[in-house]
Amino acid sequence: YAVIMAGGIGSRFWPVSTSENPKQFHDMLGTGRSLIQNTFDRLSKLIPSENIFIATNIRYKKLVLSHLPEVNENQVLLEPAMRNTAPCILYSALKIKDQNPDAVMIVAPSDHYIENENEFVRNVETAFKSCSSKDILMTLGIKPSGPNTGYGYIQFDSDSTKEIKKVKNFTEKPDLKTAKKFISRGDYLWNAGIFIWSVKSIIKAFERNLAEMCTLFNAGNSIWNTVDEPKFIVENYGKAENISIDYGIMEGAENVYVLPVDFGWNDLGTWGSLYDKLPKQEYNNAVINANSLFNDSSNNMIRTQKGKKIIVQGLSDFIIVETNDTLLILPKAAEQDIKHISKEAHEKLDSI
Repeated sequence: YAVIMAGGIGSRFWPVSTSENPKQFHDMLGTGRSLIQNTFDRLSKLIPSENIFIATNIRYKKLVLSHLPEVNENQVLLEPAMRNTAPCILYSALKIKDQNPDAVMIVAPSDHYIENENEFVRNVETAFKSCSSKDILMTLGIKPSGPNTGYGYIQFDSDSTKEIKKVKNFTEKPDLKTAKKFISRGDYLWNAGIFIWSVKSIIKAFERNLAEMCTLFNAGNSIWNTVDEPKFIVENYGKAENISIDYGIMEGAENVYVLPVDFGWNDLGTWGSLYDKLPKQEYNNAVINANSLFNDSSNNMIRTQKGKKIIVQGLSDFIIVETNDTLLILPKAAEQDIKHISKEAHEKLDSI
């Protein structure tokens, strides 16, 4: 089984990604498929489509069903309130357990880029096999290409000769000095937020570490996969603690393991990370949708409406993004300011 996490807003990809139509529902890579469609396609190579669930905010129900006509409404887990990842994962595990008590499941974000999909499938098969026979919680750890302050890190037992390593520690996004130290040690991986476990193991972990949440959701054990499930979720989901699976379960559990992987992963968290994965035109310019002409311009990221003619002269290392009603132009070095810029634009320009 699989659960695709698709409830985020993707605010760092404004103005393309908005609260009404987040980035997972956009063709960010110019492939003709949205990110959520790419994720579904990738998981379908290993998992029957009827066993793939989509966890998303209730406001995105129509978007999910329009992008994924293969799924039925029972496969869409609608969150009536934003409560981070732990409640959503418990909800999905209980729902899947009701269908198959021996199920093994993968939890994956809807908006990541994976270059080598065959290697990804092979890695997931390895993790499934291990979680089917052992009471363990697994994650996929990305072999780092260098120090990066935008990712969390996983320290593993480097003395082990086994393919799957025991996890020692999780570390949130470090500063550059710490990230360089991690890389030099050789026993740290990037945390991709991709998890694999049996439903029995993850529910047991919730019972041990988030007992109150378990009690809340266990009250619905007679209604999973019935017509009464949506009403129960609407009435109870908002009462759950707002906590991530990392803080609530993984960092405190003793049976956490990691499989070091290298399948060309990128979390596509910013325009800059998208630029890194796109094919480059002359002078290292990356372009989506536009017909472009560059003069004395390099290392730019351009995304426009389809067929737009773009001429850029004397500009380097910039992000230029155009939507129906918005044009954003800013230096790539300032991309972390996009959340603030978006808020300021809504406050000062939407009323004009």
